[in-house]
Amino acid sequence: MKKVEFKINLNLRRILIWLLIIFLFLPGLIKFILGSTGAVKELPLSTAIAEIKEGKVESVQIRGQELILLYPKDSSGVQVLGMSRKEDSSSFMDQLQKAGVDESKIKVEVVSQDFVNGLWNVMSLVLPIIGFGVLMFYIMKRQGGGGDVFGIGKSKAKLFSKGKQNIKFSDVAGVDEAKKELEEVVDFLKNPKKYRDLGARTPKGVLLTGPAGVGKTLLARAVAGEAGVPFFSMAGSEFMEMLVGVGASRVRDLFDTAKKASPSIIFIDEIDAIGRTRGASGGFGGHDEREQTLNQILVEMDGFTQTDNVIVVAATNRPDVLDPALVRPGRFDRRVTLDLPDIAGRKAILEIHKVGKPFGKKMNWDKIAERTVGFSGADIENMLNEAAILAARSDRKEIIMADVEEAAMKVKMGPEKKRLSSAREKKMTAYHEVGHALVGHLLPGTDPIHRVSIVSRGMALGFTMSRPKTDKLQQTQTELEHEMAMMLGGRAAERIVFDELTAGASSDIERATMLARRMVVDFGMSNLGPVSLGQMVESNTWGYSYGDSIKLSDGMQTKVDLEIKRLIDEAYVLAEKTLLQHRKELDIISARLVEIETLEQEEFEELVGKQKAEFEE
Repeated sequence: MKKVEFKINLNLRRILIWLLIIFLFLPGLIKFILGSTGAVKELPLSTAIAEIKEGKVESVQIRGQELILLYPKDSSGVQVLGMSRKEDSSSFMDQLQKAGVDESKIKVEVVSQDFVNGLWNVMSLVLPIIGFGVLMFYIMKRQGGGGDVFGIGKSKAKLFSKGKQNIKFSDVAGVDEAKKELEEVVDFLKNPKKYRDLGARTPKGVLLTGPAGVGKTLLARAVAGEAGVPFFSMAGSEFMEMLVGVGASRVRDLFDTAKKASPSIIFIDEIDAIGRTRGASGGFGGHDEREQTLNQILVEMDGFTQTDNVIVVAATNRPDVLDPALVRPGRFDRRVTLDLPDIAGRKAILEIHKVGKPFGKKMNWDKIAERTVGFSGADIENMLNEAAILAARSDRKEIIMADVEEAAMKVKMGPEKKRLSSAREKKMTAYHEVGHALVGHLLPGTDPIHRVSIVSRGMALGFTMSRPKTDKLQQTQTELEHEMAMMLGGRAAERIVFDELTAGASSDIERATMLARRMVVDFGMSNLGPVSLGQMVESNTWGYSYGDSIKLSDGMQTKVDLEIKRLIDEAYVLAEKTLLQHRKELDIISARLVEIETLEQEEFEELVGKQKAEFEE
């Protein structure tokens, strides 16, 4: 009942304010409308006397120094008025006589200047000014500015009070280590005495890093749901405005508000928008608005005392660009890295996102978890959503395994595209893809082939998909060399079968070259030895790089290029040799692929046999 009464009072107050503003503007508005419609026209005295002499005016009213000329009504029945002024010392009748106007032909009436008319004239001038002031004051109050112009220096942080955020730690899966770190932060805010009795201080900041879609923002929202303390959320870009000093002002206001509400949490999403290394923006003297904002954040975080109980949580997927002063211990005491989920994490994420969706009884969730290697939590959520859309499009009441398989392909590679191609192009595409699949299937250390298709997706005319049986944390030099050979298997098949090359291998060549370069310059897997040959930069204790890169000499760069070329050539020779030894299987599988367009793992292995033995563990 109180909420209803408050809403009614608030609406009534707004109505009264707008009625007041309209009333204050009304006199000037009426005068403006009359003047703009042509009902009243301003005339110089000489013109007014000339029109009276010509007989165009019916009568004249004299009000002090004002002359009001009444013209005959026009064809539409509108009475047109003319306004003019005479001099104080002169008589209007004398001026008419001097101009030769016959006084008997014009009616002249002297009207006394009463109080009401004078008040109307004053109101038409003064009230619009007062109305404009009232309107500006009302807008400023609506913006929450107080004494600040339009409130642009006020923080735009969203406040989540206890009970207003329904995300909990139980709703986050696949990032167990990160959850444990943040659970400690939440527990510190809830039970500070337990930690202070042991001499522990409040961690000042927690930096969440990791690729896009792994759950950094979701984890922060879970902190808001679990903490039971005020949680202020703001994006890094929201600090920035065109006006200089606004960002720093918003930082001060945000931290002041959080301190007053302590214990509390501040969450800054995409902090790299304001936290980039100072001096790297190219501004004159390095003193731009973004750097002022960053400087203010550094001051506020370093100025905390143990009694403030304010913790800053920030998220970014670009930790390498952050200023070293921002990420040092004492500001962000903890860095929590979120990685792509492993198979156990993917199973847990699937359990969360499948709630509320009707799935068929033949769903193999273990296979789906294996199938989604490299998927982030956001990818998995999107995959199940796309699967539900596919089922609805087919007018089914349940989501089946085929829907999830197709949705996974759609998320990673885009939807199917039915392109018209000639029989020769279709055959060349089939041999190209089977070349990838056969080399990958026969060489040890490579991942099992999951699907081979000549159905176009995205920019690719076909694709070969492999997936590891288990998550891999390391790869040996031989495995990387065999992976490069698989990438070049399509090009080798084109050369063997058609003695011709196509442009379809461009992405394969690009990926193989990138892998070979990493083997040489990063992994030390070449004849140049275990030497880091990339563009090296200095790093701080957190592992973030800073400073100018150290480039290679021309002579060493030439050696690097030759080693990359050698690795590529050896991988191509290995792919070609493997396909020549199994030319019969290459022809059989390609013919079958042209016929049915997509081969699943089971049928592919029936045609070529089970995969070779893996490397011994």
